[in-house]
Amino acid sequence: MKSLLVKNISQARRRVRSQNFRTMGNSIYQPEFSYSQIFLSWMGSFLGIATLAYLSVHTQYPLIAAPFGAAAVLAFAVPDSPLAQPRNLIGGNLIGAIVCITLVYAFGTAPWVMALAVATAIKLMQLTKTLHPPGGAVALVGVMSEASWDFLLTPVLTGSIVILLCTIAFNNLVPGRLYPKHWL
Repeated sequence: MKSLLVKNISQARRRVRSQNFRTMGNSIYQPEFSYSQIFLSWMGSFLGIATLAYLSVHTQYPLIAAPFGAAAVLAFAVPDSPLAQPRNLIGGNLIGAIVCITLVYAFGTAPWVMALAVATAIKLMQLTKTLHPPGGAVALVGVMSEASWDFLLTPVLTGSIVILLCTIAFNNLVPGRLYPKHWL
């Protein structure tokens, strides 16, 4: 009887550990970064976003938009990612902008248009091999702000180019960090 009780308790503990493993996640699925990589990601993203912000203030042109925060995560924290390469950064953001502007002109800014813009941007980025998660955010922000064709040039294209140039300059100044891995 005691043996059966010990066996049941042991099985229960394994089930709890197994369930905790699945629900709490496992660090083997998460990327690991050295302290120097973390510092470089912090410094690069700070400089890239600060450059956009100061250019926006001093030129009176809106060169910064929320999706550039996500673009900075990709470009500075995981610059080797296919989603962070120039083709994706520029192309994905431009597709998101073109899609949202077109849909705003055609259908307005209803909630379903927001969903359609993001879904369509994702589909087109996948088809053109320019998948860039911030491009979906560009599509959403564009619909939410009733974007016009000016949105395509500023902030989307100009801001994307500034982030790209900052990423190239920063990553290539750091030994062992070469960016981009490919242009097209």
